[in-house]
Amino acid sequence: MTEPVKKGFFRGLIDKIGGAPAAGDDTGIAAGDPLQQPEVPSSVQEKPKGEPGFFERLKLGLKRTKDGLVGRIDALVLGKKEIDADTLEELEEILITSDIGVKTTVELIRTLETRLGRNELKDGEALRAALKEEILSRLEAHHQVLDMTGQHPFVLLVIGVNGVGKTTTIGKLTSRFSAGGAKVLLAAADTFRAAAAEQLEAWGGRSGVDVIRHKEGADPSAVVFDACKAAIARQADILIVDTAGRLHTKVNLMEEMKKIRRVIDREIPGAPHETLLVLDAATGQNAVSQARLFKEAAGVTGLALTKLDGTAKGGIVVAVSHEFALPIRYIGVGEAIDDLRDFDPREFTDALFQAS
Repeated sequence: MTEPVKKGFFRGLIDKIGGAPAAGDDTGIAAGDPLQQPEVPSSVQEKPKGEPGFFERLKLGLKRTKDGLVGRIDALVLGKKEIDADTLEELEEILITSDIGVKTTVELIRTLETRLGRNELKDGEALRAALKEEILSRLEAHHQVLDMTGQHPFVLLVIGVNGVGKTTTIGKLTSRFSAGGAKVLLAAADTFRAAAAEQLEAWGGRSGVDVIRHKEGADPSAVVFDACKAAIARQADILIVDTAGRLHTKVNLMEEMKKIRRVIDREIPGAPHETLLVLDAATGQNAVSQARLFKEAAGVTGLALTKLDGTAKGGIVVAVSHEFALPIRYIGVGEAIDDLRDFDPREFTDALFQAS
């Protein structure tokens, strides 16, 4: 069902959707001698002592989204003594242009219209509070922390297009899991991108984690086969499989992904236990398209959203979780290793709506 919008609005929306993804890739580490101890990747920083805690860093990381979304909402509603249909129409435009997504926005506005009809939204403050409540409700509906217990080894298959920060996310997760006492093994199944295995080995070396790799251009399924065998033989707790960045529209690459999944399931029945799709929040509606097509083709079970600190498009968090009924497992709001955190819906909405 089409909602009325203001003249020229969809022109801006189409520009947003058609825009190219933000520049960058998920390398960040120069290739070097794999026998040497790798240096700390320059793109990832340790958090200096005395810096704010994670909630404060989350607020800072979401500042651009807060200014672009909540700041505009506040300018619209705060001080209003009465809420009417025109106010909700303007709010609708703000939500869509902040990458909340058309489907989710229409649902939110209809819910708010119902509440307005029940006389629950008497002023701007009440509307703001109701919107926050409705956004939180939708994030909590699909929220689930990744449970890695009961599977040994637990197999985590990581997928996504090039440039989203996929390998960096793997490196940060490896550091976290290892620091927690888990025995982690990495599989370098991205055999096509130059220096991809070296990058993964740099992360593995930093955390004292072994990497199973073949030469560049090798069959990714063969790497996965050896990694599964090694994970069992070495009694690893967690096997993380890095895969080649692929466009979801490339049939041959998606078929290769299915082959990788078959090999994993054959060697470790029931695996992979999690298929984590990494998305770059800065790409806005492109991330929605990726989530839709990867979910259909690759059996995605969870999401990680990176680079939230560098974009005003953080509304995409609400869109991808709600529209595809997928849990957001992790969000990245900075370059430090511990800036990749478990997603907490309440913490996220509090940071977004809390006054500076």
